[in-house]
Amino acid sequence: MMRVLIVAILCATAVHASEDIPDKYPASLLYDKPVEVIPHVFSAIGATAPPTYENAGHNNNLSFIVTGDGVVVVNGGASYGLANALHVEIKTITDQPVKLVFNENGQGHAVLGNSYWAAQGVPIVAHEDAAHEVEENGGALLSAMKRYNGDQAEGTEVQSPTQTFSDTYTVDMGDFHIEARHLGPAHSPGDIVIWLPEQSLVISGDMAFHERLLPIFEDTMTADWLETWDSAFEPLNATYVIPGHGHPTNMDQVR
Repeated sequence: MMRVLIVAILCATAVHASEDIPDKYPASLLYDKPVEVIPHVFSAIGATAPPTYENAGHNNNLSFIVTGDGVVVVNGGASYGLANALHVEIKTITDQPVKLVFNENGQGHAVLGNSYWAAQGVPIVAHEDAAHEVEENGGALLSAMKRYNGDQAEGTEVQSPTQTFSDTYTVDMGDFHIEARHLGPAHSPGDIVIWLPEQSLVISGDMAFHERLLPIFEDTMTADWLETWDSAFEPLNATYVIPGHGHPTNMDQVR
C-alpha cells in the first residue's frame, strides 16, 4: 500500500517538468555551467524540462574527465553548437585536448553533437546498438531537433560513432582507468555507463536518473531494465553517481 501511495504522489507532483524554468547560464548555449563533481570529473547539468529553444536541447548531463593526458567527454550533445559550447567551457578549465567522446545511447541529445566532435578529429565511441539507432533514425532525430532549436541547430549533421563495442570498452588515459560498460537492456537501445573504479564514480547515463520521472519509450524494456539494475548496476556499489538527468548524487537516491 505504501509503495502505491508513493508512486501516486510522484505521478501527481513530478510528472510536469516545467518548460518555463529560466536558463541558468545565459552566456552559453549550455543550460548550466559545468561543476566539478569530484577532482577532475565535471558535469554540465541539463534542464529537467523537455528540449526547447530556451534550453537549446541541453536537458541531459554533459560530462567530461580531465585525465592529465587529455579529456574524455561523455555525450556528444544535442547539436553542433551545444557541443561547441561545452568545448569552450572545457578550454577554460584545461589546455589538454579532447581525445575521446562517448555517446551514452542513441538519443538525439547524446549523439547530434557528434558532428562537432568529428570536425575536431575526435574519435566517437558508442555501443553497437546506439550506433544502429543513429544509422536508422538519425535523420528523424535531426529534424526533430531543428523544429525546436531553430537557428541554434546550425552546423548540425548526422554523424555516426566512429568506433563501437558490444560489452566493455576500456581506456587508460593519464591518471584514469575508464570503463565504458553495456550492462544490459535498460532505458533505450545501446545504453552504457562510464565506470571509474578507482574513484568509485559512475556516469550512469539513462541507466539511472532522478529529479524527474523515467520516460518509457516503445523500445524501453522495463522488466529487463530492472534485471540489469539488480544484476549489473547495483554490484558496482558506486559512491558517486552522475545520472543521465538530474544533479550528481548517490546510489541510495537513484535507487
